Amino acid sequence: MGRGPGPGSQVDVPPPLRLSLPTAQSPAAVEEILDRENKRMADSLASKVTRLKSLALDMDRDAEDQNRYLDSMDSDFTSMTGLLTGSVKRFSTMARSGRDNRKLLCGMAAGLIVAFFILSYLLSRTRT
Repeated sequence: MGRGPGPGSQVDVPPPLRLSLPTAQSPAAVEEILDRENKRMADSLASKVTRLKSLALDMDRDAEDQNRYLDSMDSDFTSMTGLLTGSVKRFSTMARSGRDNRKLLCGMAAGLIVAFFILSYLLSRTRT
């Protein structure tokens, strides 16, 4: 009941594929046709290989450029680490040294906080 086509219904079936091969041609003519088709396909393949080679070389150049950029960033971060390490050592030496330096340290911290708020205010005013 309700499964598949019933009697009297028509099902559309596509016509079978018919290849139009030359039947009355000599073997030399067929071989020439096949040779031309083979050369055409070989030329097409050669152009695709050339494009792929070009893409591979471009990718290689991009990878080398990115590696150089990352290496330069690594050296920059290494130098910044050295600078920050030295600054932290000097700062902690100053904080441990005595009461007079603590007053100076608090004054510097307050000055930096005030400078930060002034800069943020000025930057917000220039953007609006």
